[in-house]
Amino acid sequence: MGGIEQARKTAEGLEHSAGFGNQHSSQAVPGALPHGRNSPQRAPLGLYAEQLSGSAFTEPRAHNHRTWLYRIRPSAAHPPFTRTGNGALRTAPFTETVPDPNRLRWDPLPEPAPGTDFLAGLWTLGGNGDAGQRTGMAVHLYHANAAMTDRVFSDSDGELLIVPEHGGLLLRTELGLLRAEPGHVALIPRGVRFRVELLDATARGYVCENYGRPFTLPDLGPIGANGLANARDFLAPVAAYEDVERPVEVVNKFCGNLWTATYDHSPLDVVAWHGNHTPYVYDLHRFNVIGSISYDHPDPSIFTVLTSPSDTPGLAGVDFVVFAPRWLVGEDTFRPPYFHRNVMSEYMGLIEGAYDAKTAGKGGFVPGGGSLHNMMSAHGPDRETFDRASAAELKPQKIDDGLAFMFETRWPVTATGQAATADHLQHGYDDVWQGLSRNFQP
Repeated sequence: MGGIEQARKTAEGLEHSAGFGNQHSSQAVPGALPHGRNSPQRAPLGLYAEQLSGSAFTEPRAHNHRTWLYRIRPSAAHPPFTRTGNGALRTAPFTETVPDPNRLRWDPLPEPAPGTDFLAGLWTLGGNGDAGQRTGMAVHLYHANAAMTDRVFSDSDGELLIVPEHGGLLLRTELGLLRAEPGHVALIPRGVRFRVELLDATARGYVCENYGRPFTLPDLGPIGANGLANARDFLAPVAAYEDVERPVEVVNKFCGNLWTATYDHSPLDVVAWHGNHTPYVYDLHRFNVIGSISYDHPDPSIFTVLTSPSDTPGLAGVDFVVFAPRWLVGEDTFRPPYFHRNVMSEYMGLIEGAYDAKTAGKGGFVPGGGSLHNMMSAHGPDRETFDRASAAELKPQKIDDGLAFMFETRWPVTATGQAATADHLQHGYDDVWQGLSRNFQP
């Protein structure tokens, strides 16, 4: 428990810099951050100046992502990388199976083997697009019971949206430290190195790997200036560096494969930095839910936290949507989400409690589990939920016992071979809609 206790002590009272998409700046040692220029002839304190670009140099300013790092050693000072095993991690294009129009649901991942860290505990459910073409996304789950000791990971293929469901995480990144508990999400940008330590004996959750344009806050349109996820509630780290000279394994995910190199120092040695290519943590309970106060259930797009836009306005490569605690007050309205067929594909997971359109319990929709409804797959409330909601008294109702989310994407999600044959794949999922009998009375 020593490692967990130390991680919890470190996580307590972390400082942050608030605001999504801001030009943040931070220094762990006074005078480490140069002023008036990014790359002086001699960087302060004998540091090396280095730019990390998350976008092409010439992308419009609003879409340009870059951070200047002032580090003890430049990233270029490393030995060659060699291939290593991918474990249960898979990357688009997904060709092990064909896209499946059937509705699918999984129980939580089984217990991991002893000594499984976050990276070793990643298990790919499926995805779409092509990582090499920077399009599409992947759905991963993780289940870990050990810290990443002297081991660092970076993803060249995309950014990682980490959604803890059980057990807290301490994320040590190049730019500083973040704490992500269940009910939070953590965003690690493409190429940023990080290490995951556990705040509890085990940790379990979900990961969306976004190969496309970086996540951003959605436009609010007629909603106006306020609502949904507020930029000020996203917290970036402050500079914190490791000055460690001992062997450290650095694992890089590149074009779908894992590559490893053993450095003679920790690459988390950034003493100061400034820019907007930065990790964030966000508390989903701070989401400002917007909903109907007259009739009808709004489309789930109204619950979008982050979106990865495509070249087609309004059509996202992937949206991250949260179903947070909220009031339902619609008059003459079936209040759970309606029966639906959608051009988008939806992977839904549950962080805590229950979801108002799905029955929980054994063999149902439970925290740590998930469901996949590919494009045009008919879905909606199960029979038990439909019967209950159809007969409910329509008085104001507070939904406060659940926190669910959805990765919604423009392309079908193809399951990996391991997901299509997993022991924790629920068989008979279609049965939840059986008994929706004929009520037509002409």
